[in-house]
Amino acid sequence: MSKIYDLAILGGGPAGYVAAERAGAKGMSVVIFDARALGGVCLNEGCIPTKTLLNSAKVLEYAHEADKYGINVENISFDFKKIMLRKDKVVRKLVAGVGAKMKHAKADVVMAKATITEKRGEIITIEADGNQYQANRLLICTGSEAAVPPIPGLDPTQILTNREILQLKEKPESLVIIGGGVIGSEFADFFNAVGTKVTVIEMLPEILTGVDEEIAAFVRKEFTKKGVEFHLKAKVTKLNGKEVVFEKDGQEMKITGDQVLLSVGRRANVAGIGLENIGVEFTPRGVKIDQNCRTNVPNVYAAGDITGFSLLAHTASREAEVAVNHILGRKDVMRYDAIPGVVYTHPEIAGVGITEAQAKEKGIEVVVKQLPMAYAGRFVAENEGKDGFCKVIAGKKYGEILGIHMVGGACSEMIWGACALIEAQLRVQDVQEIVFPHPTVSEIIKETCFLF
Repeated sequence: MSKIYDLAILGGGPAGYVAAERAGAKGMSVVIFDARALGGVCLNEGCIPTKTLLNSAKVLEYAHEADKYGINVENISFDFKKIMLRKDKVVRKLVAGVGAKMKHAKADVVMAKATITEKRGEIITIEADGNQYQANRLLICTGSEAAVPPIPGLDPTQILTNREILQLKEKPESLVIIGGGVIGSEFADFFNAVGTKVTVIEMLPEILTGVDEEIAAFVRKEFTKKGVEFHLKAKVTKLNGKEVVFEKDGQEMKITGDQVLLSVGRRANVAGIGLENIGVEFTPRGVKIDQNCRTNVPNVYAAGDITGFSLLAHTASREAEVAVNHILGRKDVMRYDAIPGVVYTHPEIAGVGITEAQAKEKGIEVVVKQLPMAYAGRFVAENEGKDGFCKVIAGKKYGEILGIHMVGGACSEMIWGACALIEAQLRVQDVQEIVFPHPTVSEIIKETCFLF
């Protein structure tokens, strides 16, 4: 315990390991704790494994559609176990990569549950696996876990969360998904692609809350064409093992699946880590932070899902960078106006900035223009029979870009450009003067801006 670290980090996810990497590169001594595995939920139970599965689903879909492109593919089949094994291989490789980054940053890694025990003056004490560690500064990034609502009859041994569903050894013949958010929609896409009968029960009027409403409806209709069944405005009232009881249009309905996935959001991991021992302000929603990611306690920072604000890996990483920069004395603040959101279904969804609905709620006067993706030649060349569109939202008075939302093609790979436009506070006329490469699907952004 004689060594006092410059920075202690609770949590080895996208916030934690990025902070360790950035701080270590600047010569800070770092210790990072994680009770399970480096990479956090994103790498081990979320972003990476689900995208690996979804890529297999896309390859399978491409095989079935090969004849549209003049390619003959016969006897199409898949190996569910091999798909799952490949997912595990990808995760192992990337977890090892994070470990290598920690070595390069000269960060000490402690694989054990850590608890904050006290803060005396500048020194913060943390206990893990029977040992005590001390540091001058603390970054709390313990992430989140799947929310489990108090549904009557809910038996945790009978239902799945995002964690357990990734460990399935056999493809279920039917799957009932409670919750039509991002996680529920991505799993619906994958399991539907491999032939599982998928039913989604969503309490709200539309799936994918927070996504542009027109895009959410577009994707739901595409899923319906593929065979996914949706029950909107449906409230789950009871579970009997794997039988889901819900109310819709005043009627009680029941549906049973081989598996039931509970996907109704996530909650911050604020309990059991000792926040109260040093007086950190927090609620069940998360830890309160300022624009520098500081908590109310001096030299104690928080980043990622623990704040309960933006439960996205890239937000977590950026918050961690802001925290480390503040520690190092570099001027930097956290900005949330240009945080991209992506849903990796087929078709893909990507958006940044405000939606039409949000502009209306905030009383912001905007002009909205949109174009079909077919206006981009490359989209037509590579997406036979597919649809999609790009929507640009600009301020009515100055034409400043406030939001860009897309569906179709690999829009996840070009949304960063839209983020840059908003971050730089460019106007639609500024985008009209930028040279976009041709032919690319990204040209749809410029073409849409020419409608203003």
